[in-house]
Amino acid sequence: MRVQRLAAALLVALAAGCGPAAATDRVPPFRPAPPRPYAVGVRHLVVDPDGPRPLPVTVWYPAEPGARPPAAAPTTARRTAGPNSGAATADPTGGAATTEPTGGAVTAGPVPRPGAPVAAGRFPVVVHSHGLRSLPELHAPLTTRWAAAGFVVAAPAYPRTNLRARDFTRADVRNQPADGWRLIRHLVRLDARPGDPLAGHLAVDRFAAAGHSAGGFTTAGMFTSGHSARLRAGIVIAGGGVAGSFAGPVAPLLFVHGGADPVVPESVGRAAYARSLGPAAFLSLPGQGHGAYLTPGRPGFPQVLAATTDFLRWTLYDDRRARNRLPADALLPGVTTLTTRALPG
Repeated sequence: MRVQRLAAALLVALAAGCGPAAATDRVPPFRPAPPRPYAVGVRHLVVDPDGPRPLPVTVWYPAEPGARPPAAAPTTARRTAGPNSGAATADPTGGAATTEPTGGAVTAGPVPRPGAPVAAGRFPVVVHSHGLRSLPELHAPLTTRWAAAGFVVAAPAYPRTNLRARDFTRADVRNQPADGWRLIRHLVRLDARPGDPLAGHLAVDRFAAAGHSAGGFTTAGMFTSGHSARLRAGIVIAGGGVAGSFAGPVAPLLFVHGGADPVVPESVGRAAYARSLGPAAFLSLPGQGHGAYLTPGRPGFPQVLAATTDFLRWTLYDDRRARNRLPADALLPGVTTLTTRALPG
């Protein structure tokens, strides 16, 4: 009898919870789309560091406003560059997250704080893929703003196509969709790992994939037949389809393309749009090239940012108001055009 009482007491103590498990339980459940922007934190991790294809990943995430990271963050200006820019530019702004007006001047974006505490709640995840000879941080003007809007953005540096790859191999793009899925599986495990800062903060049934150029083809390649329903939406920027892409389960897709793109002609993106199944939209920037519209201050950046953010809020937060805003937010006469198919009203 004494042994039974001790066993019962132990079970009660375990059920009450303590340590990391209890901390995860206190994280609020998934909530509707946030009404205002977050501050942004950043961390770095490596998927399969001892495997044949180690995958360094930069993760931007919604952070607690005003919270300080465990160690002092650098106070020097952050240096950023657009995906097609050769030179970096200093960003001396503070840490407050801001948004862009749909048709006017571009305001300063968020400055990510390394190690900042993750904001309360669960957040959908966007896997962002860079193009050839690029890096995750070169896309930060867009990805950090997505994080401020309430998304965890995980951006891998692909082993053989990133800017610093010692054995650069263009054909390795064919292997990158599998890398993207490795990252998704890793994040699902990370969400359940006691003690990890992101544990309990990832909405692991609400992923999107997005990417520019070769990263757009990588994104398309993640939507093959029988793909996990965790992947709920895709954004293909200056890219196109690959063999076997755009098969079920059906997921909404947004295509973004410059009308005068000399690297991946707009016709390639249009063909992918025509092949895709289900709801889709095609945002064109007439006269523009391969990605200058991804740089703050350049024509079209506010519309691309607004359209992609609306699209993610609609598909990952079930925010119908964002879906209804998308056509107006995406359009600026003389700068953008929008074609849609089967978008719910």
